[in-house]
Amino acid sequence: MDPVSTIAFDKDTSFAFMRGAARRGHEVWHCLPRDLSNLGADLFAQATQLHVGPSAPFLTPGPHARLELAKLDVVFIRKDPPFERNYLFLTQQLDLVRDRVLVMNDPRGVRDANEKLFTFQFLDFMPTSLVTANPAEILDFVRNVGGRAVLKPLDGAGGSGVVVLSTEDPNSRSLADIWTREGKELALVQEYQPAVRVGDKRVLLLDGEPLGAILRVPRADDVRANIHAGGRVEATELTPAEQRLVAAVGPVLQEYGLWFVGLDLIGERLIEVNVTSPTGIQELGRHLGRGVEDDVIAWAEQRSQRVKEAASY
Repeated sequence: MDPVSTIAFDKDTSFAFMRGAARRGHEVWHCLPRDLSNLGADLFAQATQLHVGPSAPFLTPGPHARLELAKLDVVFIRKDPPFERNYLFLTQQLDLVRDRVLVMNDPRGVRDANEKLFTFQFLDFMPTSLVTANPAEILDFVRNVGGRAVLKPLDGAGGSGVVVLSTEDPNSRSLADIWTREGKELALVQEYQPAVRVGDKRVLLLDGEPLGAILRVPRADDVRANIHAGGRVEATELTPAEQRLVAAVGPVLQEYGLWFVGLDLIGERLIEVNVTSPTGIQELGRHLGRGVEDDVIAWAEQRSQRVKEAASY
């Protein structure tokens, strides 16, 4: 994952997983992507053990060691986007051991499932959307969907780069040029969903099944509901339409080995499928009154055993 110094202990799902693993008696080790090396098909990490405590500083570094990843129980990929060349290399190195140790999420799935483009596999549940590098096409799209749309980069996270375009805004042409680098890079533009003012629903899935959902309500002066962007979190439940959506998406995620995933829904429409380092488990746990991360760690224990047994044959 990213450096330990980047962790927000009251929000970070990666920290929740560390806390849950420690509660269940496991050792927790941390490394950066650049700390991996492979000798042939054997993958190693220069890693630091982290001791998890109930109060600040929460994580205390312990011994440093060279670990062979195939001998571990579980490897979590929790590196934040953007998905650039070093992220690609990370998934390709982890491919070498995915048959010998449980990797969450499967590196092939993380590599294949761009969090914006993967959503197009579920067109029946999406708002009208366009991916293009052509600024003129973006402006035509805005006019065709009623004069208002949301533009975002394909590799952003946490609401980074999300803007609203309007036919009445003289900045829209400039924004379309900037987001596509004047026709050189793809961007995603989607029909504006007025229900975003009510909130953006984050649904957390484990092995294709919902763990629960939280509602992220944007600030009055921002279209983005992401927690990172200052969104307020409220308790929520899935509507019948959202349950049907999850039931359709879940089996596809399982096929890709995308075990822990966050779906973003606005107005019962699927906006994004978050597979790299989805967050929200601490907020969900506070609303449910229990550590939901324990469910993930317990599932990983069982799945890890299956991987080890299959590798021994």
